[in-house]
Amino acid sequence: MAYGDGDASFRAAGGESGLRRLVDDFYDIMDAEPAAATIRAMHPADLEVSRDKLARFLCGWLGGPHRYNEKYGRITIPGAHSHLDIGAAERDAWLLCMRAAIARQPWPDDFKDYLLRALAVPAERVRLVCARMRELDASTPSA
Repeated sequence: MAYGDGDASFRAAGGESGLRRLVDDFYDIMDAEPAAATIRAMHPADLEVSRDKLARFLCGWLGGPHRYNEKYGRITIPGAHSHLDIGAAERDAWLLCMRAAIARQPWPDDFKDYLLRALAVPAERVRLVCARMRELDASTPSA
């Protein structure tokens, strides 16, 4: 099975425990990386819920059980972030942290490459939705 087919990506990531490790590394890097200060400030001080949400989302997104839906309901990633001011710099900071977190994982290099490319797609969609929201806000006359 190729990554992206069925649960191949979920299994390559080490299942739920592998995704939890990835997410923990991701947020640890975000906490420490100066280039990520802006996106870190978009999160609550206590990252427990953020960690849980991202790990649960990735579980289903990569073809495993739909843990996010079980606990939090349905989500669209761009819509969930549309209230934030996410531009190219914020997208790139998020991907920088994710790239570093992926590099820490004991996964095959081809899966690491695949996952980073795959995650760049929703990251760009979030940026586009946020840009569109800024355009709409700018075009709305003040009362």
